[in-house]
This record gives sequence, structure tokens and C-alpha cells, in this order.
Amino acid sequence: MTADNSASQWTIDRDHDALLIVDLQPDFMPGGPLAVADGDQIVAGIASLTARFSLVVATQDWHPQGHISFADQHGQSPFSTISLYGSEQTLWPEHCVQGTPGAALHPDLPLHQVGLILRKGTYSHIDSYSAFRENLGPDGVRHSTGLGALLHARHIRRVFLCGLARDYCVGWSALDAKTEGFAAVVLDDLTRSVFPERTAETDALFARAAVAHGSSQLLLDGAP
Repeated sequence: MTADNSASQWTIDRDHDALLIVDLQPDFMPGGPLAVADGDQIVAGIASLTARFSLVVATQDWHPQGHISFADQHGQSPFSTISLYGSEQTLWPEHCVQGTPGAALHPDLPLHQVGLILRKGTYSHIDSYSAFRENLGPDGVRHSTGLGALLHARHIRRVFLCGLARDYCVGWSALDAKTEGFAAVVLDDLTRSVFPERTAETDALFARAAVAHGSSQLLLDGAP
């Protein structure tokens, strides 16, 4: 498997491939407090893709009130950074607070096709971008969400990723998927970035980790 956009097509192996939909939630859509530009434009394409996979996992940002990543908890402006547990932490507008409408999964996502909903960012003192591991905690460890073990138990070998946002939660999930022993493919047309001007930086991270990326149009259906 190559790690660039000119890669050959990918045939979906329904026994060993999973679709991972990251944080497709209203708070990340236009009009939300942490809106990703054109984030709403990927919903229909993701929804149409779900039936092509036997296993679909959707993550859901699910923060308690007063989460440590919220800028107003530190008297700082959104998108500024602080040092937290020895690592750089971006501070965000308040978003995806547990039980609020903006934290719900997008209503156009066909939940009957989703086999697992993984809620992340649930600890008030730790942020969580990746579907596989929490961000660095006070003990200096990125603790597992358990998703890797579940996918291995289901005999998954490759993960196709889409959703929001490419330069944060999608990207971190793809890199961690590789660390967990899976092949990883980011579907570029079905994700958007918080900071599109940093796309080259994200692409370089993918290249170093052998994370493949390309259009969902490269997907071919295998045997049912």
C-alpha cells in the first residue's frame, strides 16, 4: 500500500476492513462553536459509504462541563495554546458538552449501519483527539480507549477514516491506528481540516507513518 494520493485503488475487504467515522457532530459543522469549514459537505458522502462496510465505528466527542481543553477555563482565547502535562495543548471554544444537541451525532448519519459508538474526551482533565488513545495525561501516559483491542478481536486489519477534523482527530486516529498494528487509509474527500493551510504538515506526518490517503472514489467493493 502506498501513502500518497496517486495510489492504486483499494478493494474493500468486508471481513477485515472497518470504516471509522470521526466526530460527525453539529458543533463541528458550520454554525457550531467549533465549526470546521465545509464540514457539512462530507456528511452525505460518509452516509452513503456506511453500507459498504460490515463494521462501522463512529466516535463522538463527549466532554463534561468545564473540560480542561476549553479556553474559558484558562482565561485564554480560543485556539491559543498552553503547556499541559509536558505537551502543547490547544484551547478550544466550549463544544460537544455531554447531552447537548451539538454533541449528538449528525442526524443524517445512518445509525442503523453503525456497529459501535465510541465516546471520547469524557475525562475532565484530559483531552482526547484519537479514537484509539487519550491525549497525554498527568501520569505521562496516553491511555487506550480499548478500540484497538476490539478491532483486533473482530479480525480487522485495515481502517478507513473520515470525518472531522483531518488535522486533529482524524489524523491522530490514523497515526494511532498504525501504532496499534492496522493499515490506515484517510479518505481525503470525506474529511476537512481546522487549519487547511497546514495540510502539507499533516501529509508529511502521514507519509512518515505510512498512512495512505486518497479519494473515496478509489474504493472498490469486494465480494459480499
